[in-house]
Amino acid sequence: MGTLLDLGIKGYNNYGTHLKEKYKGQRVFKVIVDGGFTCPNRDGSKGYGGCTYCNVDSFTPELSRKLPTIREQLEQGMERGKGFYKADKFIVYFQPNTNTYAPVHYLKMMYDEALSINTEDVVGFSVGTRPDCIDAEKVALLESYADRFDVDLEMGMESIYDETLNQINRGCSHAEFVEAVKLLDNSKLDLCVHTIFGFPWETEEMMLGYIHEINKFPKIKFVKFHHLHIVEGSIMGVKYKKEPFKLFSLEEYTDFLCKAIPLLRPDVVIQRLFGISDWDLLIAPNWGLNKSAIQTYIDKEIERRGVVQGSAYVPVAE
Repeated sequence: MGTLLDLGIKGYNNYGTHLKEKYKGQRVFKVIVDGGFTCPNRDGSKGYGGCTYCNVDSFTPELSRKLPTIREQLEQGMERGKGFYKADKFIVYFQPNTNTYAPVHYLKMMYDEALSINTEDVVGFSVGTRPDCIDAEKVALLESYADRFDVDLEMGMESIYDETLNQINRGCSHAEFVEAVKLLDNSKLDLCVHTIFGFPWETEEMMLGYIHEINKFPKIKFVKFHHLHIVEGSIMGVKYKKEPFKLFSLEEYTDFLCKAIPLLRPDVVIQRLFGISDWDLLIAPNWGLNKSAIQTYIDKEIERRGVVQGSAYVPVAE
């Protein structure tokens, strides 16, 4: 007799199941677009060098890095999605850097171009940004696509502690994140928030505080959980090579997730439980497994321990 996991049933509200239910069993694949944007703490507006953990190439597919035009990226990305992943439909995903960091007329031109390609196969539109690079006018622009596509805004929270945000050269405060979330209170847009667990100066209790903060905002529909990993080409990578510091092992990180997931509001959809870079860019931690094997290990441990999302959730008092 198979386990629940064998039947595709997980102890948390996972993105794969969400997409399958929403799109009636069709396979939906995200196609990443590199729009050539930068960040305010890379171009000197707020600082230089970017967040200390970041090398944009570490989370941008090679296909997106090599192809110069949006059309080429999407056409080849969709072709690959259909061939390799047997995809039926697609989500156009502006991911690298800050994809609202430009004047609205320029953003509209880029978004319009991307969403004019193979439109009959596109069901969603996702845009990654920072809390300090979104405003009412940009929200309105994104909302203008919501009558044709499911549109979500993906925003980095990373940490809820300003001391951490300062140490990683984030260039914005947690208060700015909160204000950005409030800006979306009555919006048609779905909100996805991503976090990084494992900054060596933060305790487990501090990191679990991220979950309680996420729970406060009904507008947050999706989350992406990442463990801190160190990549080539980042400021943190240079520091780590000179003086290594404590990072999560796979077992430790899984143990942490098994404590965090029960606290998370049960309606929130978890898009990702961990982040991983290309092998040639990864410095540490190297868990010696590919993405699929890591996912399987975590899922099996969640099932073995009987972890259920929201089982320890306490609603926030008004």
